[in-house]
Amino acid sequence: MNNRSSMYKRHRFPPEIIQHVVWLYHRFNLSARDIEDLMSERGITISYESIRLWCIKFGPKYAKRLRRRHQGYGDTFFLDEVFVKIQGVQHYLWRAVDQDGEVVDVFLQNRRDGKAAVRFFKRLLRVSSSEPRRIVTDKLRSYGVAHRQLILDTIHDTSQYANNRAELSHQPTRVRERGMRRFKSTHQAQRFLGTHAAVYNLFNLGRHLVSAEHYRIFRQRAFASWKCAAAV
Repeated sequence: MNNRSSMYKRHRFPPEIIQHVVWLYHRFNLSARDIEDLMSERGITISYESIRLWCIKFGPKYAKRLRRRHQGYGDTFFLDEVFVKIQGVQHYLWRAVDQDGEVVDVFLQNRRDGKAAVRFFKRLLRVSSSEPRRIVTDKLRSYGVAHRQLILDTIHDTSQYANNRAELSHQPTRVRERGMRRFKSTHQAQRFLGTHAAVYNLFNLGRHLVSAEHYRIFRQRAFASWKCAAAV
């Protein structure tokens, strides 16, 4: 039996329920206890602890498959970093989005110096599989260090207000962080944010930019991609 067919082996609940629960958790600002109540209303009794364990086990696997099927990112990256406090210790969440609002990568580190920026840029190049034509950042000098070392030919824009897109992209993470009553560890935070970004990209459909009819078509395609990523 291969890995795809054995992924749900020894789980009492059918794959469809597990897939739906993991989708709910990463798609909406819901806690495991909220989802427990929603499933109970449908006559399905699942403990919030089971939901938590399913998200830990299956969320990263689904996200990995979604990233493999991703069609590619734009040629302009907007980069920013915000502080995240975990167990009283300050860390920095580095984020890159493209011109369409797609999350290219999120990376949690305990510093924001030149070495940290270089590590983040290396991840970006690996994830995107190509150098961006242009990057947009604030005036943090660490970005300049990584730019000179790794992508010198790329345009580096640090003009005022140009990086608002990256700053706004942190908002969904802040909402989830509050809903989860802060992240409990760096590993948990990185795992959740990686899965959350993959699901966000899949359902980032630009609803305000298209007609209702086209939006419904795009949404159905997103659901089909999700089912394929979570397939047995």
